[in-house]
Amino acid sequence: MKSYRKELHFVVPSRRGFVNITPNVETAIRESGVREGLCLVNAMNITASVFINDNESGLHRDFERWLEGLAPEKPYSQYDHNGYEDNADAHLKRTIMGREVVVAITDGRLDFGTWEQIFYGEFDGKRDKRVLIKIIGE
Repeated sequence: MKSYRKELHFVVPSRRGFVNITPNVETAIRESGVREGLCLVNAMNITASVFINDNESGLHRDFERWLEGLAPEKPYSQYDHNGYEDNADAHLKRTIMGREVVVAITDGRLDFGTWEQIFYGEFDGKRDKRVLIKIIGE
């Protein structure tokens, strides 16, 4: 069995944003040489997320409005966590959107359903963040 590890780095220029990282993951799969296996993709920061959904800009705006309604950024004073940092809302948004995804690799490709893509969700941007890609298989 093969094992392959790769890190992606992101600096999203705004506080929140969504980045389609499917091409990055596909590149890692090719680099790994794995034809049949599993691919784990996870955010390595507690205020960021990795999730699977449709690559549709209206849906991304819907996510933003929905998440902001559930855990609004301001007022910062509404959160006990805020003090040294003002990112309690980002922690909550990450909890909702999830830490990682696992996708099957079949014949050297991500084995997706219709319209599925992998996204990096940033909820406290403007600084370096990491995403881990771990591939195992044969």
